[in-house]
Amino acid sequence: MKSALVTGANKSIGFETAKQLAQLGYFVYIGSRDKTKGLEAIKKLKAMGLKNVDCIQLDVIDINSIKSARQELEVKTKKLDILINNAGISGGFPQPATKVSYDTLRLVFETNFFGAIQVTQEFIELLKKSDQPRIVNVTTELSSLTNHSDPNWKFAQFKPAAYGPSKTALNAYTVMLAVELKDTNFKVNCVCPGFTATDFNNHQGTKTVEQGASVIVKYATLDKDGATGKFFSEEGETAW
Repeated sequence: MKSALVTGANKSIGFETAKQLAQLGYFVYIGSRDKTKGLEAIKKLKAMGLKNVDCIQLDVIDINSIKSARQELEVKTKKLDILINNAGISGGFPQPATKVSYDTLRLVFETNFFGAIQVTQEFIELLKKSDQPRIVNVTTELSSLTNHSDPNWKFAQFKPAAYGPSKTALNAYTVMLAVELKDTNFKVNCVCPGFTATDFNNHQGTKTVEQGASVIVKYATLDKDGATGKFFSEEGETAW
C-alpha cells in the first residue's frame, strides 16, 4: 500500500486532503502539532470507515519534533510515497508592509517556509525509496508576484506582507528542489487550493474544503508523465 504524510492535517484542508488520499487507498499519516487533536482526527476518519490512517506528532518549527516524527515513521513503513507540506499560518491580517512586525514576519516564515524545508529534508530519504515519490508544497495565489503586479487582479488590494512573501519564498524553494531532482522519479510542485472557507480566513472563502483538497490530491498523485517544478491551482498552471 502506498503511503502519504500530510502536515497540519488534523483539520480543514489538511484533514480533507488526508481523507481523500485514504479514500484512494493510500495509508495516510496525519501530522499534527497537537497529538490529541491528531488522534481526534483519526477517530473521525475511522468513524467514516477509513482504517488506513495513523497520527504522528509533528511540529514543523521544532526540528526535534520533525526528527522524532521521521524516526517513528521509519518504524511504521519502509518508504514514503507522498509528502504534502500543508502546515502553515497566516500571522493574522492585515499585514501592511510598512507596519508588519518583525515577530510576525519571523514566525510566519519559520512555519510556512523554513518548516516546510526542514520536513522535506528530514523525510527525503524515505521518499527516495518510493518508485514514484511526490512532494506538494501547499501555497496560495497571494504568493504570485505576477498577480500582485496586476492592478486589475481580483485581490489587488490585499497584500499581506508576511504571509504572501513566505509562500513566494516556498515557491522558489520548490523550483530549486524540482531542478535538483529532475533526473529522478520525483514530481515536486506548488499547489494552491484556492480561496477556501476555513478557520484561516474566518470561513469567508468561496470554495469548500472538498474542492480545495481535491486540487492538492490531483497533483500529489501525478503519474510518471506529470509535470514537476510548476505552480498549479484549480485553473491549471499559475503565473509565478
